[in-house]
Amino acid sequence: MIWLWILVLVLVLFGSILAIAEASLTRMSRVRALALVEEGRRNAVLLERIEADPPRFLNAIYLAVMFCQNGSAILVAIIAERTFGGVGITLISVGFTLLYFVIVEAMSKTFAVMHSDRAALAVAPLVWFLGRLLALPTRALIGIANVLLPGRGLKEGPFVSEAELRSMAEVGHEEGTIQRDEKELIHSIFEFGDTIVREVMVPRPDIEAIEADKTLRDVQALVLQHGYSRIPVFDTDLDNVVGVVYAKDVLKALHQGKHDMPLSDVVRQARFVPESKRVADLLRDMQKEKFHIALVTDEYGSVSGLVTLEDLLEELVGEIADEYDTEEPEIEQVSDGVFRVDGKMPIDEVNEILDIELPDEEWDTVGGLLLGLMGEIPDEGDAVDFQGVTFTAERVNGRRIAKVLINRPPSEEPVATAGAK
Repeated sequence: MIWLWILVLVLVLFGSILAIAEASLTRMSRVRALALVEEGRRNAVLLERIEADPPRFLNAIYLAVMFCQNGSAILVAIIAERTFGGVGITLISVGFTLLYFVIVEAMSKTFAVMHSDRAALAVAPLVWFLGRLLALPTRALIGIANVLLPGRGLKEGPFVSEAELRSMAEVGHEEGTIQRDEKELIHSIFEFGDTIVREVMVPRPDIEAIEADKTLRDVQALVLQHGYSRIPVFDTDLDNVVGVVYAKDVLKALHQGKHDMPLSDVVRQARFVPESKRVADLLRDMQKEKFHIALVTDEYGSVSGLVTLEDLLEELVGEIADEYDTEEPEIEQVSDGVFRVDGKMPIDEVNEILDIELPDEEWDTVGGLLLGLMGEIPDEGDAVDFQGVTFTAERVNGRRIAKVLINRPPSEEPVATAGAK
């Protein structure tokens, strides 16, 4: 009887250690294990190897846990039957089950959660040993389960998905561990990977460029007027860009008294990228090849826009204003249910702010949507109704719609005024 009790205590103790191993390893990631390796922590290298193939070692832990749990329960039942008879088996078994839950499941796993790094490092040698010792039986049992389970078991996938990371950022913000700016940056990083150049570029009508036959003084005047440090240079029209002129090159030449120097002598090579290029790839190209501006071309080879390093960074960190930027909001509330929107504002942002569902598959901007609905360039004051919303062209500059008034039905709840992006 004494040896049976000792064996029960050993199984309970071993079960507690396995519970600590299970809880700490499930909370551990390979990234964290690599960080512990860099810190030079003991058993960190072994822990990183375990995290390289977690299912193999976790399955071994689960199998060992079953042996400890069932084995200790059987031994307690034998002791109870010998000591108290048939009635005692039920009472002692129920009491042991509750005690096992408190000691092994609750206390041990809580300790592992509170000290996951220390616990994972401490049990790493044991887990490594069990993974190698029980590799064959666990593989055989998993194989049987895959035969019995339709679809041959679970497909292997990422341990943390994008949706889970986004949710963790939201929860972290609600709990106060992540600041609002940090949460928005996390979301921006994921959106950055899905964004293409066409969505962030300066459209062709807004490009400030200069003809190749102009003088350095003309470039200087354009730089002073708009505050740009890099300006495209074209021959005949914008579809024939010959290069980009840098303000610092022009100022250097003028300072050296080379007022009559041809503009072609200071023009640098122009970079061209397609509209469909991902901004993440373009940012890497800019870092690697050391350029800050690129002309954007459509599928026919015509220049459709211009994109700068600042445009890409603004997709991550938000608007970067300087002394040359005008502080004019993209959307503002004029009256109850009426909003003034910049014609260049993306439709998806308007949908999010105003809580409406305008189509954004065919058109990218509010101005483009209004042009598509009217079928022609409107005059100022022209209006059209679409999906119960009235769109009015408030200001039209040439062929472009600069400002649009959006009038929602009175039944819609008003939203707060939104400032500049």
